[in-house]
Amino acid sequence: MFDVFGVIRHLIHLDRVTIDNVIFSLHSKVTMVILVAFSLLVSKKHYFGDPIDCMVEAISSHTIDMFCWIQSTYTIPALTGDVVGEQVAHPGVSNHDAFGKSKINIGGHQYPIRYHKYYQWVVLFLFLQAGMFYFPHWIWKRLEGGRLRGLVTELDLPCLSDDRKHERMNFALQYFNHYFHHHNVYAYQFFVCELLNFVNVIGQIYLTDKFLDLGFAKYGPRVLNYSQDSSSGHDPMDEIFPKVTKCTFHKFGPSGTIMRHDALCVLPLNILNQKIFVFLWFWFVIVAVVSALGLVFRLATFTPSVRYLLLRSRCRLVPTEKVKAISQRCYIGDWFIIHLLAKNMDQFTLKDFINDLTRTLVEKEHVS
Repeated sequence: MFDVFGVIRHLIHLDRVTIDNVIFSLHSKVTMVILVAFSLLVSKKHYFGDPIDCMVEAISSHTIDMFCWIQSTYTIPALTGDVVGEQVAHPGVSNHDAFGKSKINIGGHQYPIRYHKYYQWVVLFLFLQAGMFYFPHWIWKRLEGGRLRGLVTELDLPCLSDDRKHERMNFALQYFNHYFHHHNVYAYQFFVCELLNFVNVIGQIYLTDKFLDLGFAKYGPRVLNYSQDSSSGHDPMDEIFPKVTKCTFHKFGPSGTIMRHDALCVLPLNILNQKIFVFLWFWFVIVAVVSALGLVFRLATFTPSVRYLLLRSRCRLVPTEKVKAISQRCYIGDWFIIHLLAKNMDQFTLKDFINDLTRTLVEKEHVS
């Protein structure tokens, strides 16, 4: 277990300069780390045993295990609520009279079959999802190009020599004096990446539903309802992630006739997959809702009064009239990068910076 947490520890890297916000980090750091952790756990055989173990007479265990792993196994979802030991051997597992491609005949009744192929790809699927949640951050990091780090360098330190502080402050002031009103593209690139985060989490819910054969969209509520009232008998965990399944193997007998062998297959990893995807259902929904609220908040920042209030909350030591003077002169791109600077700068340094920036901008207006 410690090797898993060792890998995760290397992924949790807190940048000294923050170039995004909490909602962005919810996607690129928290969700990404969660998915990588799940992917690593599922891949560890020494914790949960072999991913599949099938039992059938006349065929070696290695052969039947490999065949059923490659060809997939199946259950009968309609029988997951039957009494185990009396009506069925395991939830969704029963003897049958005839076997079709999509349905099975048991006692004159036909039941649809659910094939289970996902277990071959869970590790890779979770790892790819982790990459997709990190991707918008990767795009923004490339577009941002280290601009904020260059402006903040050493100004985030509470203890800095006066000469060095004056040098770094003059550099930042010269930058804004030269590039003021030229940051809208910078801000819009970030806003597009925020939208990508929301589109991605919705897309991941859809892709996971397809991956689990349309069993994910309602999985969370179904599990919650079953945990509160199990009288229906149909456990959604056993239906979508069965711990015991069946696999049919055909081979030639001594006389050349085709013989059918029904194998019972144990899927130990599904005891973990059941919990992983329940958690992911609720987590994805939470992240999607928070991201949607974040987009509403982003639309609100196009209002000058909202931008003023947000900047005022960051610049607590700066006189109100100075913050108002800056807000009135800023386009949304200028406000955005100043707001990011305010998140990273030491508060006393920020006070001096805003005062000097206000004076610089006022003098520039008078000259022009």
